[in-house]
Amino acid sequence: MARTRIPLIAGNWKMNGLKADGLALAQAVAAGVKQAGWTDREVLVCPPATLIMAVAEVTKGSGLLIGGEDCHAKASGAHTGDISAEMLKDAGASHVIVGHSERRSDHAETDAVVRVKAEAAWRAGLLPIVCICETLAERDAGKTLAVLEGQLKGSVPAGATAAKLVVAYEPVWAIGTGKTPTTAEVAAAHAHIRKVLGGLVTDAAGVRLLYGGSVKGSNAAELLAVPEVDGALIGGAALKADEFLAIAKAA
Repeated sequence: MARTRIPLIAGNWKMNGLKADGLALAQAVAAGVKQAGWTDREVLVCPPATLIMAVAEVTKGSGLLIGGEDCHAKASGAHTGDISAEMLKDAGASHVIVGHSERRSDHAETDAVVRVKAEAAWRAGLLPIVCICETLAERDAGKTLAVLEGQLKGSVPAGATAAKLVVAYEPVWAIGTGKTPTTAEVAAAHAHIRKVLGGLVTDAAGVRLLYGGSVKGSNAAELLAVPEVDGALIGGAALKADEFLAIAKAA
C-alpha cells in the first residue's frame, strides 16, 4: 500500500519572510519543482499569511503547491488578527497546517480546537495537515505512543478520509534542535499512528503520514525510507531552496 501514497514534502516557513526574500525563495523552489517535473510526489510551501497571495502568483504554473500555516475555525467575524480558511483559499492556498506544536504551546490550542480548524479547512476546500507531537518529558516517561493516540483521537474530525486528511508527526524535542529520533523510533511512532487511524478513518491505509523534526538534505533519504513515512514537514531547511529541493528529491 505504501507505494500508492504520493509523497508530500511540505515546507513550513513559520514567522519568516519579508516580501523580497520570501518571493525570491518561492521562485527558486518553484523553478526547481518545475524543472524536475515530478508526477510521483507533491511539493508544498506554507509561507506566512502576508505572502500567500504573492507567492501563489509568482509560482503559478510551476507545480508547487501553496498552503497556510494556520486558520481560524470560523469563516468570518469579529476575530481580530485571525485568518479564515476561506481567506487562505481565496489567496491561492490548497492546504493548511493545523495543530502545529508551536500553536499548541504558544497559543494553548487543544485537540478540540485543532479538530474544528480541520473541519474549517474542509469547509473551505483546503486539505488540512493535522500535527501531533510529544515533548521530551513525555518521551522520557515512556508516554509517546499514548500521547500521539490521544491527540489523534481528539484532533481528527469525524468523517475524515485519506483524500481529506494528512497527519504530521513532529516530536517537539526534535524541532529546530538538530536532534532526531532513531529510524526505529520514527517507525514505531508511525506504525502506531497508522493503527490508531484504523479506528478513525475508513481508508486509513491511504492517509499520508509525514515526519517532521530536524529533517535536512543529509538525513532525508534515511527518514523517508522508514515504513509508513510518506513525506516530511520541514521547518528550518524549508528556508533554503537548495536544501528543501534536496529533501524533495530524496522522496
